[in-house]
Amino acid sequence: MMRELILVIHDVRSCHNVGAMLRTAEGLGASEVILTGYTPFPRMANDPRLPYLADKIDKQIVKTSLGAEKTLTWKHESNIKVALKELKTRDFCVAALEQAKNSVKLPDFKPPDKLALIVGNEITGLDADVLTLANLALEIPMLGQKESFNVASAAAIALAHCRFHK
Repeated sequence: MMRELILVIHDVRSCHNVGAMLRTAEGLGASEVILTGYTPFPRMANDPRLPYLADKIDKQIVKTSLGAEKTLTWKHESNIKVALKELKTRDFCVAALEQAKNSVKLPDFKPPDKLALIVGNEITGLDADVLTLANLALEIPMLGQKESFNVASAAAIALAHCRFHK
């Protein structure tokens, strides 16, 4: 059985980062992407946004998603707490990708059969209240001078680890 992966993108600002993560999630066989908080999302049926705004955002996302939003299951849920509660009722382990006090280094992490990975804002990451809702925090070890990776790059690294780790 292939591991079931879900990516939760929370409070990410950049449409290009969202598009890149949609493309990565699709390429690595994620079963779903959930866009939460103020994360921009592609145009959808019965879109609640003003048409010109939905079109503008959609065009920016598609620039990097290259159509992945059409072949990938995704949804928008403004309230991350609702999304995470629903994932836990479906028996998903919820892992926050964040540098935190008790984080598990990604190379040491053996992913469970059902994993939801949360990534957060490009600058501030995930808030403490979101971290408390996760089952654990995962951290990508940094070897260079920088303190973190771009959110889309970090999501790709973590999803690839979780997809291919035995």
